[in-house]
Amino acid sequence: MLRTDDFDYALPQELIAQVPPASRGQSRMLVLCPPGQVDARFADLPEWVRAGDLLVLNDTRVMKARLFGQKPTGGQVECLVERVLSQDEALVHFRSSHAPRAGSAVLFADGTRLVVLGREASLFHVRLEPASVNVLDWMEQQGQLPLPPYIERTPDAQDAERYQTVYARTPGAVAAPTAGLHFDADMLAQLKARGVEFASVTLHVGAGTFQPVRAEFIKDHVMHAEWYQIPAETVAAIARTRARGGRVTAIGTTSLRALEGAAASGTLAPGVGETRLFITPGYRFHVVDRLFTNFHLPRSTLLMLVSAFAGVEPIRAAYQHAIAQRYRFFSYGDAMLMDRHHEAP
Repeated sequence: MLRTDDFDYALPQELIAQVPPASRGQSRMLVLCPPGQVDARFADLPEWVRAGDLLVLNDTRVMKARLFGQKPTGGQVECLVERVLSQDEALVHFRSSHAPRAGSAVLFADGTRLVVLGREASLFHVRLEPASVNVLDWMEQQGQLPLPPYIERTPDAQDAERYQTVYARTPGAVAAPTAGLHFDADMLAQLKARGVEFASVTLHVGAGTFQPVRAEFIKDHVMHAEWYQIPAETVAAIARTRARGGRVTAIGTTSLRALEGAAASGTLAPGVGETRLFITPGYRFHVVDRLFTNFHLPRSTLLMLVSAFAGVEPIRAAYQHAIAQRYRFFSYGDAMLMDRHHEAP
């Protein structure tokens, strides 16, 4: 049984990227070529693809999901909207001295209120009043971009652009699908010119993506749920790729989780759903052949996912190499490209 400690590593604080590179695409890229690695640049990505390959992008858009209000008694409350349920209802995290009770309200400077309807595990089910206000519109006007907890600064105007992918379309995430942050229009055009096809999925990344696994054994961890949508066009594109002998590359762990979650029965089908899929070493992949991703937090479910995909020891060696070579880590950091590991980890 694998322990959470098996996925721990020591990372120098200065390697956690606090700001994006000067422009998109100026990052480094570590390519896993077992039994070793190749140090490359993201700009080299066209050299590592083939005509007929398919790249699957997550088109989720990060909401301005962090808001600050107060209780009727005057106590300060920080609110993070985890999921929009309807025009006027949502699931949220509250940070305050005491958790709000059902029937109570959090007040905001613009006169709106979040009325607490009840709890769902660690989340609060709330309704926005007045009912004429749309939750997404309200967040866009009053909210703040929720940068990850390891970025130790207040978001600025640069983040409004750089913490979104250039292909973000569907609002609903509280964290960016960070592998996609490297891509700009020029890179997408270069890849298309090389005969690469593109398809999209939507998976709204939740705050749980930043939570470390606290259970001693990874089998005891309860995975957070995330909403996804797989278009019929994407299923068809994957079928065409298979027929021509191309490779399916997930751009980011979120694209991979959406595809593998939708194919949990063994067959990929279009549609909308929720996934709690926890991918750990030993998992049998159904859809994805290659993965392009950033470097992930110690003891995280995403580090376990990439270890399942590329092999525990290759990932461990790659991370040691990346630290020694001073790669930049996490959301605004550098990237990795890897093929699926076909042997038992």
